[in-house]
Amino acid sequence: MQTTMSSRSEGWFRVLSLTLAAFIFNTTEFVPVGLLTDIAQSFSMTAAQAGIMLTVYAWIVALFSLPLMLLTGKMERRKLLIGVFVVFIASHILSGFAWNFMILMVSRVGIALSHAIFWSITASLALRVAPPGKKAQALSLLTTGTALAMVLGLPLGRVIGQLLGWRATFLIIGAGALVTLILLVKLLPLLPSNNSGSLKSVPQLFKRPALVLIYAITVILFAAHYTAYSYIEPFLQKVSGVSENFTTLLLLLFGLAGIVGSYLFTRINHRFPSGVLIASVAVLFLSLVLLLPLSFNTNSLIIMSLFWGMAMTMIGLSLQVKVLSMAPDATDVAMSLLSGIINIAIGGGALIGSQVSLDLNMSYVGYVGGAFALIGLGLTVYTLRRYGRQLADSAMTEGSVLH
Repeated sequence: MQTTMSSRSEGWFRVLSLTLAAFIFNTTEFVPVGLLTDIAQSFSMTAAQAGIMLTVYAWIVALFSLPLMLLTGKMERRKLLIGVFVVFIASHILSGFAWNFMILMVSRVGIALSHAIFWSITASLALRVAPPGKKAQALSLLTTGTALAMVLGLPLGRVIGQLLGWRATFLIIGAGALVTLILLVKLLPLLPSNNSGSLKSVPQLFKRPALVLIYAITVILFAAHYTAYSYIEPFLQKVSGVSENFTTLLLLLFGLAGIVGSYLFTRINHRFPSGVLIASVAVLFLSLVLLLPLSFNTNSLIIMSLFWGMAMTMIGLSLQVKVLSMAPDATDVAMSLLSGIINIAIGGGALIGSQVSLDLNMSYVGYVGGAFALIGLGLTVYTLRRYGRQLADSAMTEGSVLH
C-alpha cells in the first residue's frame, strides 16, 4: 500500500513538474502582450509595429512543430526535454541583452523553436507519467499551467517590466526555466519514444473528417481570439483610457477566469461534450463583439474579461481532448499539428489585429475578431451535429488516452 501511495505521489510530482514547465513556456509566449508598449518605446517603434514579434514567434512554432517533432521522433523524451530547455534558457539570456529589435527577434526564434518541440510532446508525456486512472486530471492540470501563465505569468511579467524594465522579465523567465529543468532532471524517468507517430501518420490523420474539422475550428477560433487579445494592452490604454494598474488587473482576472474554466471543464465536459464547446464559442463571440461597447465602463470590462477568459480556456481544453481522443495511435503527430495550427492562428490573429490597428482603428479589433468567431460558431455547430456521435464514441474509448 505504501509503495502504491509513493508511486502515485511520484506520478503527481512528475505531472506538476511538467505543469510548471507549461507555465514557463506559456508565460514567455504571452508576456510580450503585456510589455508591447514598453518594448516598442525602447526601440522607437509603435506597438503595432513591435507586434510583428508575436506573429513571427507564432508562425515559427507553426512551421516547425511537425518537422521538429518528426526529426526528434525517436529520441528518448527526457533527454529531448533537457535539450529543449537549454535552447530555451540561452535564448532568454539573449532576449535580456538584445541591443536592437532584430537581435530580440532572433532570440524569440530560438524560444519559438524550443516551444515547437515542447508542446508537441508534453501532453502525451503528462498522460504517460500520470498516476493510474488520473490521466484526465493530469491533462487538465497541464492546461491549468497554461491558464496560470495568464493569471500570474503575464501580469507578473508586466509588473516586473514596469519596475525593472522588460529585459528583466525575460531574464527572470530564463532563471525560472533553469529551476524547472533541474526538477525535470531529478523527477522524470527515462521515457522512450512511444506512439509518437511518423510522417506516414500525417495523411492518415487527414483522412479523418471529424479531426480535420476540429483543426479547422481551431484555426478560426484562435485567430478570432488573438485578433483582439494580442493588442488588449494598447487597446485598454488608448481606446478605453484606463490606467496601467487597471490593465494589469484585467489581465490577472482574465487568467484567473481561465483556471475557473479549467475546473468547470473537468466537472461538466464528460456530460455535455458538445454543449460545452458550443456554449464556450458563443461566449467568445459575444465577448469580442461587446469589447468596444463595454470598454468605457470598468465594471463591464471586468465581467466581460471573466467570461472571455473562461470561454477561451474551455475551448482550448475541449479541442485538445477531441484531438487526443481521435488520434490515440499518433498522439505526438496529432498534437504537433494542433500546436502548429494554433500558432498559425495566433500569428494570423496578431497580424490581422495589427493591420486593423494601422489601416482602420484599434477600436475595431473586437468586431473583426467577432466576425471570425461567428464563422467558427457556425462550423462548430455543423461539426458536432454531423460528427458528434463519432467524437463522443472516441471520447468514450479514452482508455488509451485519458483514463
